[in-house]
Order: sequence, then C-alpha cells, then structure tokens
Amino acid sequence: MGLPYGVSVSPRPRRLDHLLSACGYCSRSDARLWLHGGRVTVDGKPTTDPDQRVDPNRVRIDGEPVESPDGIVALFNKPPGRVCTHEEGTTPNIYQLLPERWTARNPAIASVGRLDKDATGLLVMTDQGDLIHKWTSPRHHVPRVYEVTVDKPLDPALVPQFASGELPLPGDPDPCRPAKLEITGDCTARVELTEGRYHQVKRMFAGQGWQVLSLHRVRFGEFEIGDLAPGAWRIVPLPPE
Repeated sequence: MGLPYGVSVSPRPRRLDHLLSACGYCSRSDARLWLHGGRVTVDGKPTTDPDQRVDPNRVRIDGEPVESPDGIVALFNKPPGRVCTHEEGTTPNIYQLLPERWTARNPAIASVGRLDKDATGLLVMTDQGDLIHKWTSPRHHVPRVYEVTVDKPLDPALVPQFASGELPLPGDPDPCRPAKLEITGDCTARVELTEGRYHQVKRMFAGQGWQVLSLHRVRFGEFEIGDLAPGAWRIVPLPPE
C-alpha cells in the first residue's frame, strides 16, 4: 500500500513561494497574490508570508493538500494518435490529456522514454530527473514488455533469434541485447526488452520480414498497466531512495 495522496515520506521545510511554484500552482511572483487571496493555509490558518518555511504536509491550497510536494510519479495509458513531446505546436500530444498543473511544475513532468504516435500503452511520467536517467540508462537494463500484432503468421524460429543477442537492427551497427519473444497467437506476441532504441520493436520484426501492425506496452520496470483505461492516469508512490 502506498502513502495517502499528498503525504510525503520525510517532509523538509520549504519556502511557500518555492513550494507553490515547484508544484505548478503559480509562479513565484504570483505566490503573494495567492497568499493574500486566502487560498493558502498552514495548520488551518491563512498566511500571507511567501518567505515562510513550512512542512508541505501542513499546507492546504484551496482546502486541498499540496499535490506530491516531494516529486511525482504517475502511470499513464497512452492512446493512439498522440506524440510524447512538450514542443509547442506539436499536437495532439500526451500532455493535453494530463493535468495542466503537471506541466507547470518546476521541473515539468515528462515521460520516461517515449512511445511512437501510433503505439499505445504504459508511460511512466515524472518530474524527477534522476529517475528518468535511472530508468532510461542502458546500464540498468530496465525491462519493457510489449504486446505486438504483425502482418502474417509468426515463425517459431524467431524465438531463439530474439534471444540470441545477435539480432541485427536495420541501419544500426550493434545487434540487440537478448530479448524474450513469446508467440501468443498466429500473428500476436509478447516481447520483453531491456533496452529502448528508436522504433526498436518495429525494426526487430522488420529486419526478419514482419511488419508490426500494433504495439502496446503493458509493463515498464516494476510498473504494469493493469486496468488503467486509455487516456487515464494514476499517481503512484515515489520509489525509495
């Protein structure tokens, strides 16, 4: 079981204006307006001092606990047709389906790795740069599991080829690390990788003569998509340090 929503493990005192800005409520320059507007309380009492250092768990904003004051990790089920980018003018993107406050956090929330525009499934979202580095670094071998549909019946000979550690990628001089391929139907399979190269699953199959028609990620590291609906998200506890 995780901690209650909004409760941190080891709260550290924070300046109120920094807290409001870091958690995406408003800019530091606007914090004074929020405070004088009575929107922020500490231990149930309004405060107007943006320099006041407080335990975030004692703060309420519009009567609600501060959202994930020590950092946020969320699971998101990416629907098709969305891109994983913050770039202005690039739409539709995944961030339009997430709370606006998350992209206003400092640093802003971002996806851990990406999924192609037509791919679906699990994205881990966080504002913690150290976690993004840990979960995407090739050194950590974080497993990723995909459900795949291809254009023609699969050959069982692909299973040892994927597992060999010698499967080439078109246009890439280095072969793939060993990957687990489980054939689940004539044209369907589950693939487990421990690396995340560009369009890797599609290129692995394409190099052997199969076209991937659909790609759905169901697991990333310790996280599984479960019954999370397309376009939906949920916050999960921060991992222990």
